[in-house]
Amino acid sequence: MHEMHKTANKDSHQLFGIRPLMEAIWAGKGIDKIFIQKGLKGENSTELLAVLKEYDLPYNLVPIEKLNRLTRKNHQGVFAFLTEVEFQNIDDLLPILFEKGEEPFIVLLDKVTDVRNFGAIARSAECLGANAIVIPTRNAAPANGDAVKTSAGALLRLPICREANLKESIHFMRNSGLRIIGCTEKGAKSLYETELSGPLCIILGSEEDGISPEYLKLCDEKTFIPMKGQTASLNVSVASGIMLSEISRQRNLSV
Repeated sequence: MHEMHKTANKDSHQLFGIRPLMEAIWAGKGIDKIFIQKGLKGENSTELLAVLKEYDLPYNLVPIEKLNRLTRKNHQGVFAFLTEVEFQNIDDLLPILFEKGEEPFIVLLDKVTDVRNFGAIARSAECLGANAIVIPTRNAAPANGDAVKTSAGALLRLPICREANLKESIHFMRNSGLRIIGCTEKGAKSLYETELSGPLCIILGSEEDGISPEYLKLCDEKTFIPMKGQTASLNVSVASGIMLSEISRQRNLSV
């Protein structure tokens, strides 16, 4: 049994070595960043690359000098930063929520890459009764210490599902009975005119691009937040707080 090696400095969420990294991935540990030595060869490194591809985990190819600066230990050409967050899978989580008699309330983030926005959304989601947040493996803010701090610890209390294919996840949630609601300025109905009780997944997109067109097509409804000012849009974390508050209000009324 190989041990997961961690450094003893102030950032204890570090890991090095090929086998320890694969074991961390198989165990569902949250991986923030992965660095692999350029030109790394061998049977174990080939297996590691296959595992990274299977789990759709991004990595950076770097010179050995960078790895030597990260640690003086025998890193075997591999170094990673772990997150405090342990990721879950929405396919496993939803059945558990239904078995508990709950009406799932899921928040899905599409290309929300700012750490502070991610943390703030998680904080609002946990406070206002969401059951989980779904994020993609790529084009997502890291669930690192800054995100946890901004979330006031909510990221450690709320299930975070990191999924390789958001389109498949949305299909799974729809087939499981959840209504998919997109929060977008292109919405046809005001937030306050939209039915938001029952099993639900809301999608929030990035401030730059909004929700991806392929995900918008999968929404059962598209809703917008009515505004009177001249500013074009709200910060995504603020928008999420407004939407989550209205969802919480409606769900409390329906109890």
